[in-house]
Amino acid sequence: MVCKKTVQRYKNVEHQKLTGNLYFCAMNNCRDVKFYVPTIRNKQNTIIAMNLDFTFQNPTRIHFGRSAMNHLADELKKFGPNILLVYGKNSIKKMGLYDQVIRTLKECGKNVVELPGINSNPRYSQLLEGARLVREHHVDLILAVGGGSVIDCSKGIAMSAYCEGDPWTRYWENGEDVDNPVVPVASILTMTGTASEMNGGSVITHEDKKLKLGRVFPLELASPKFSILNPEFTYSVPKYQMVSGIFDIFSHLMEQYFSGDDDCVSDYLLEGDMLALISAARKAIVNQEDYEARSNIMWCATMGLNKILALSKTQDWEVHMIEHQLGAYTDCAHGIGLAIISVPYYRHIYKYGLHRFVRYAQNIWHVAPEDKTDEQIALEGIQALGDFIAEMGIPQTLREVGATEEMLPLIAESTVKCGGYHVPTTGEVLEILKACY
Repeated sequence: MVCKKTVQRYKNVEHQKLTGNLYFCAMNNCRDVKFYVPTIRNKQNTIIAMNLDFTFQNPTRIHFGRSAMNHLADELKKFGPNILLVYGKNSIKKMGLYDQVIRTLKECGKNVVELPGINSNPRYSQLLEGARLVREHHVDLILAVGGGSVIDCSKGIAMSAYCEGDPWTRYWENGEDVDNPVVPVASILTMTGTASEMNGGSVITHEDKKLKLGRVFPLELASPKFSILNPEFTYSVPKYQMVSGIFDIFSHLMEQYFSGDDDCVSDYLLEGDMLALISAARKAIVNQEDYEARSNIMWCATMGLNKILALSKTQDWEVHMIEHQLGAYTDCAHGIGLAIISVPYYRHIYKYGLHRFVRYAQNIWHVAPEDKTDEQIALEGIQALGDFIAEMGIPQTLREVGATEEMLPLIAESTVKCGGYHVPTTGEVLEILKACY
């Protein structure tokens, strides 16, 4: 998710070279990042360098596990009486979670106004309706119950309710700083993937403009004040949505990993998260109620995009940029779109960051390097990623998610071009889309 200010900054620097100052965006917190090299050594006695200065604090309190809901009442007492309850369609009612939440809210003496029906790709019109309800009912807390789409929409509502002017233009298109009062957000997670429960991201689709844009607001403004994560709440998610969420997590990790030329602590952490996710995913597709697997997937997701693994990383995010516009035209499940795009995209750009793709192949997919060139190793790793996508039962062509040939040039033209090792042109994005089709 890269805002226009950041894209312009990328265009003005050679961000693959570790010299001078580098403008980079850890999921849209646009700021100058200067190089600082503390000396840390790995087992091979080579320096592990955190080359980019950073300041990190994540304000979200996490309650994790089977007993997590026991903390809801105490958390609610910290906020005023008026609650906007935001959720999707009927899943939380079918699983009994809606009744549980409403009961706790009433016991805490809260006045509840509801915004149901949030789409899997939340609409700007839904955000505006939520903003209206916040103002009309003097809402003190927005409680999102659902997956990343519900939480993203809730954060968008919180940023926009008291915005002067059009929030879409100011905050999503122009990337302006938030200069209005912000309503706090909290979440109860029912589907893993986005890590929206512990970050400032808000991806919204403007249905009239055919644009799907992500804005990551400062953590201190937008990150949920608390989030409740009970892995058992994810059991009711259909398998298709489960694997979509799994690949969304995997894509977040790869988008951060495929960047930089240094040996960075964050890369080792990203590799560990990827390996844990692969292991847990293979168990979850066999038994969707394997608590160990689902709990590991849930925490892999949260860690994968709460910014801790992005520290000192320049990052890529082009796969997400392409998928956002694919989603704007087809309304496909986000993780499914990412999976379809990833293999053709990485085959297109791997030579620009060959060293990292070789490392990925060996450390993640255990590709044996003997008697192979670096290019052969890298391509074998990318193929192993494709095999994993197939193993998860994920569609592998754009046709399967409703894209038409006529859409491809429109998607390519409207895609934000940022990239990591290589910034693609519109023509290159179209070439990648054709390879996916």
